[in-house]
Amino acid sequence: MDAFINKLLGIIKKNIWTKIVAVILAIIFFPLAFTAILSYLLIKKTKMRNWLKYTLAGFLLFFGATFTFAMFSPAPPVTPSDTTPTKSETSKTSEKKEDLVLVKRVVDGDTIELESGQKVRYIGIDTPETVSPEKPVQCFGKEASDKNKSLVEGKKIRLEKDVSETDKYSRLLRYIYLEDGTFINLLLVKEGFARSSTYPPDVKHQEEFKKAEEEARTSGKGLWASSTCNGTTEAVQKPAVVVPAPVVTGGNTSQSNCTIKGNISSSGEKIYHVPGGAYYDKTIIDTSAGERWFCTEAEAVSAGWRKSQR
Repeated sequence: MDAFINKLLGIIKKNIWTKIVAVILAIIFFPLAFTAILSYLLIKKTKMRNWLKYTLAGFLLFFGATFTFAMFSPAPPVTPSDTTPTKSETSKTSEKKEDLVLVKRVVDGDTIELESGQKVRYIGIDTPETVSPEKPVQCFGKEASDKNKSLVEGKKIRLEKDVSETDKYSRLLRYIYLEDGTFINLLLVKEGFARSSTYPPDVKHQEEFKKAEEEARTSGKGLWASSTCNGTTEAVQKPAVVVPAPVVTGGNTSQSNCTIKGNISSSGEKIYHVPGGAYYDKTIIDTSAGERWFCTEAEAVSAGWRKSQR
């Protein structure tokens, strides 16, 4: 070993370049070089038994080599724990919370108004009318409106766009989700408060809506029940009431002549229906709500009612 060390020192001392290289290698491989020097001194300068000297020297060299190898080995990739949310997951959660909007009020079964004042029309479904100026309150319309109100009014929701941005009335066209993920559009169809009604290009959930409607129809839920609308929402649904004897006014004395029905719509509009009209048989007069019977059309007009357009 002495001969090897002396020969190595001779090479190092040969010229300035070998000295520079030796210093650089010693710095780079410092742990190995340091333990090699310690091993040499342990063998040459101590008076321990030879087997002990060489055993200790071997451990020192092994430690130095291992440490040096570890310094130049690439660190293994860090795999995040399955229970630790990644940056992208955290970002998505944050985005969902930011996307939540507050429902200020429910307009009807398939339309809402947001806190900002923007109105939103549910995509892919249609509930019976309750506020249309062109139609009377349709069968199961009030129930659908009340259901929608119980689901979303005053709550935060997430809006999902399909293809179209707005309809011709400037209402946003969206799918509606509660914070817990409940899909409102689908729920209303499933429980019989709405029909499936999709129009291209907004058909993302068309098959889901069709399947839900078929299930509701088969089960006789909501507007599909024979006790409500039997699937025909054009009928005007009103609670069954005992109709009192017609009120005879304007000097008329014959009750049989007072057959004109003075109805008041949900929007407060006074409309009268004559026998043979499209809605005459479906309209039930509730005098406790201010509705009344008339004997002549002139009498109805004089009292502030207008004639039904159908």
